[in-house]
Amino acid sequence: MKKLSMALTLFAVAALAGCGATNDYTPPADASGERIFSTACTECHKPLKGDVAMILSEKSANKEALKNKFQNGSMRMPAFPNIKGEAADRLADYLLANSEIQ
Repeated sequence: MKKLSMALTLFAVAALAGCGATNDYTPPADASGERIFSTACTECHKPLKGDVAMILSEKSANKEALKNKFQNGSMRMPAFPNIKGEAADRLADYLLANSEIQ
C-alpha cells in the first residue's frame, strides 16, 4: 500500500510540475505569430499538420481567451508574460487563422 501511495504522489508531482511556472521567452519586436509559435509553443504543442497548428475549443477560440491563456498559463502550461502587445496579437491571430475549432 505504501508503494502505491508513493507512486501516486510522485505521479501527481510530475503532472503538476508546470503549475505556476513562468517562461521568460521574449519575442523579437518584428516576430511573426508563426515564428513566436514555433519558438515558444512547439516544445509542447506540435503542429498537427502543415496548415493546422492546434485544435482549439470553441471557448478558447477568441483572441482575448488565447492571450489570457499564454500570458497567464494554466495547470500544466507555463505563463509567457513577455508575449504581450503587438506580439501577443500576432500570436493569437496566427493561432486563430491556423487552428481547427471543435
